[in-house]
Amino acid sequence: MDLERCSPADVEALTAFLSEVDLTLSGLDAPGVRLWLERDEAGVIVGSTGYEISSDGHHALIRSVAVSVAQRSRGRGSALASFALERAVEEGASRAWLFSRRSGPFWQSLGFESADRDELAEALADTHQVRLFQQTGQLGREVAWSRPIAAV
Repeated sequence: MDLERCSPADVEALTAFLSEVDLTLSGLDAPGVRLWLERDEAGVIVGSTGYEISSDGHHALIRSVAVSVAQRSRGRGSALASFALERAVEEGASRAWLFSRRSGPFWQSLGFESADRDELAEALADTHQVRLFQQTGQLGREVAWSRPIAAV
C-alpha cells in the first residue's frame, strides 16, 4: 500500500471522495487532523485514512477510513485502518476511538468494541470532529467504538 500525506492541495479532491462514501467532511484541513491518501494509477483517490490525537496524546480518534466502491472486499479498508492505528501508536496513543453508525461489524473485526460516546467525547474533547458533533447535536446520534492500540 502506497499512501501519501494529504496536503492542502488535496483537500478538495478528498472532500469529493469522502462525500461519495458519506463520511464527515468537516475539518479535513484542521491543523490537528492527520490524513493519508491512496491513489490509483491515474492519480484518483481510491482510499483514505486518518485520525486526530487528544491533547494528552493518549487517545486517537480514527476518521476518514474509506475505500472506493471498486476497491472494496480486497482488504483495503483493514489495511487503511491498520495504517492509521500504527501511526497513532507511533505518536504515543494507547487507545483508539471512532464514530460509526453503519460499519460496526467491520470495526469489530479489527478488535473494536462498542463504547460510551460520552466517554469518547470527554477523552477527545479538543478534536475537531467531537467539537463539531457537539455543536451540531450530532453527537447524540452517533455510535462510538474503541479498543486499546498499544500493540496493533
